Amino acid sequence: MTTETYVIDQPEVASLPVRGTEARFPVHRIYCVGRNYAAHAVEMGHDPDKEPPFFFQKSPTCLVSDGKAIPYPTETADFHHEIELVVALSKGGRDIATEDALGHVWGYAVGLDMTRRDIQAELKKAQRPWCTAKSFDGAAPCGALVPAAEIGHPDRGAIWLDVNGERRQEGALEQMIWKVPETIALLSRFFELRAGDLIMTGTPAGVGALRPGDSVHGHVDGVGDLRLTVA
Repeated sequence: MTTETYVIDQPEVASLPVRGTEARFPVHRIYCVGRNYAAHAVEMGHDPDKEPPFFFQKSPTCLVSDGKAIPYPTETADFHHEIELVVALSKGGRDIATEDALGHVWGYAVGLDMTRRDIQAELKKAQRPWCTAKSFDGAAPCGALVPAAEIGHPDRGAIWLDVNGERRQEGALEQMIWKVPETIALLSRFFELRAGDLIMTGTPAGVGALRPGDSVHGHVDGVGDLRLTVA
């Protein structure tokens, strides 16, 4: 067995805690599904009946664990929250059949797709990639993962987010346009999925701006809660 030698110190592996244990889940990539709730698609000025799903990525280094403070990012004056159900894969593959997709899921978590909305609007107008709007330090807060072996595969129930005790976002998992198995199957047509990949499955309506000092509480029925503050 050979031991590889690196010319710099090997970067730390991004990971998430597993609820109730000392174990960690190593994260390979983070995929995000855009406009996967009809009401959110409408509030962003799109017609959900005419759009197939689309995907973008965040770097694993964007992850922030539950309970931590996230920094208000630079270069924006319109920092938005988007509450999401997060899917963690235990095995990958290409061209995964919809009926087999849930067999690739290790567990679930509550996450946030944080967005520099003003930068995103500028990038959309210029028809440029969204990287600086979606993939930055603190852009992917995520709670502890819960094994599917414990909770099953949640496909119904409330998803909501409060800011300073006031309800901002509210929806239901059954309102997803593309369900978890369909999303995994479609994503695997574009990428060879791998163990350790996370999928953020889209957000309900009500996205809005955060300010320094805000307290955020997100919830997904059957999965759990996510709490953080904006520094």
